[in-house]
Amino acid sequence: CRCCADSRRHSSILYSILRSEERAAAPAGQGPRRGQASRGCPCGSRRRVALRSPQVACKAASAVLVKTLRFVQNVPCFQELPLDEQLLLVRSCWAPLLVLGLAQDRVHLETVESAEPSMLQRILTTRRQGEQSPPRGPAPGRPHHGSGGGPHLPSAGQIQAIKGFLAKCWSLDISTKEYAYLKGTVLFNPDLPGLQCTQYIEGLQREAQQALNEHARLIHRGDEARFAKLNVVLSLLRSINANVIAELFFRPIIGAVNMDDMLLEMLCAKL
Repeated sequence: CRCCADSRRHSSILYSILRSEERAAAPAGQGPRRGQASRGCPCGSRRRVALRSPQVACKAASAVLVKTLRFVQNVPCFQELPLDEQLLLVRSCWAPLLVLGLAQDRVHLETVESAEPSMLQRILTTRRQGEQSPPRGPAPGRPHHGSGGGPHLPSAGQIQAIKGFLAKCWSLDISTKEYAYLKGTVLFNPDLPGLQCTQYIEGLQREAQQALNEHARLIHRGDEARFAKLNVVLSLLRSINANVIAELFFRPIIGAVNMDDMLLEMLCAKL
């Protein structure tokens, strides 16, 4: 972030601790003095955020995921592919398909800022953990959260990318058929490494794009740029990070889940 470039010369841990604790000890309502850098990133994109109502949002996202995989399973051309090809496609596109489903079902995201520990607290916590006995492996059946043990909350910038995508879809008032063609374009991605049926998948993606174009020209005759606008939606999907989606919607309720394992289980089940 460019707004933090001037503060990088003061990047030592000692300087960070002193400045952080000095600001924390300042009287309430007193802003930083002239010449002092404001705390954190002024643009706010690095702030960590969490869902305001995790149970509600995560339940809605889980329902959309089930609905999305049911849609995928009901595509005849997809069923004709070998199982390993199906799994490869789903693993690569489940997150953008899920976000498209959230937009279609008009699921709104309400988030709140999450208070993170200061640099000094992190150092002291790490030191105390190091002085304790070596950690044992996770108990059987209990998910392993990795180093730090806590959830990896997404940043405000990452959440804003998702909200911006949803807002774009809603502003276009995308129809059910348009959502279906968009999902088909996302699902059949011939550029994935490891695919064997590349030409077949490329043909399916081309057909989805042609169907989307023809539908837009037929239904939106007064809007010649409709197809281009829908392709902008597809381009915005590239900014959606699958790890962020997993951390935001699934980790709060089921822990550090392996999405590949869950997708395989759901793909092979009759949803």
